Amino acid sequence: MRENRLRKLLEEGKPTLGTRILSSWPTIIELVGRSGRFDYVEFSAEYAPYDHRSLEEMGRAIELFDDLTGMIKVEQESRTHTAVRAIGAGFQSVLFADIRNVLDAEQCVRVVRSDRPQSSGLHGVNLQRANLLEAGSKEWADALDDIVIVLMIEKREAIQQIDQILAVPGVDMVQFGPADYANSIGRTGEFQHPEVVAAEQLVIERAKEHGVAARVELNDASDADRYLDIGVKHFNIGFDVRTLFDWYCREGSVMQQRLSKLIATE
Repeated sequence: MRENRLRKLLEEGKPTLGTRILSSWPTIIELVGRSGRFDYVEFSAEYAPYDHRSLEEMGRAIELFDDLTGMIKVEQESRTHTAVRAIGAGFQSVLFADIRNVLDAEQCVRVVRSDRPQSSGLHGVNLQRANLLEAGSKEWADALDDIVIVLMIEKREAIQQIDQILAVPGVDMVQFGPADYANSIGRTGEFQHPEVVAAEQLVIERAKEHGVAARVELNDASDADRYLDIGVKHFNIGFDVRTLFDWYCREGSVMQQRLSKLIATE
């Protein structure tokens, strides 16, 4: 089975860097891989259109690069089905959204882990692309137990149970979600409200105490220093659609200004 690069880096205590995409076009993953700058690419399936065939094509693209692995972000209602299909397509990490309590966290771990006594999971042989030749093998069961499990901490209830959630065996990484958290406490859109900022700080501090990696999402690298200063070393930067939009706005504005000068001289 293929080595899980993200798992390896976490076990070695090294920093990790990923980037997010909404496009299921495999060439975008190839561009990420060819940059040689990222440890993993996250397909944010919670927000994007895709089908099972596109998951397999993304899995193949990821495997073109030895130093790249894939993460998928799954939404609440379809978390079991989507996680199983994505892992079968070749993704080696799952980011679960909308965690509210300890039971949610425990269920997410069980969804991923192998259905064998020592693993206490729900994931069976599940013959798919990633294990067509290893179906039912110990190697496949071990690979399931090696999947990196990431939880979004973005609800008021999750903050209230943060220590219990972080203590759930199998939780490898957490990500604070300011937008959803602000909404859940009646501060919709107030991402920088003191209560929201304090909740993010709490998640980072508690994660460190429990030996769980805390990840931070950034639009770009300009805001990384303040997190590095408090000990964060796991980041996911950029969104393909945001990168494109920012470029269109910036470069389009520059060209419009130059064209308007041309028109003014005519």
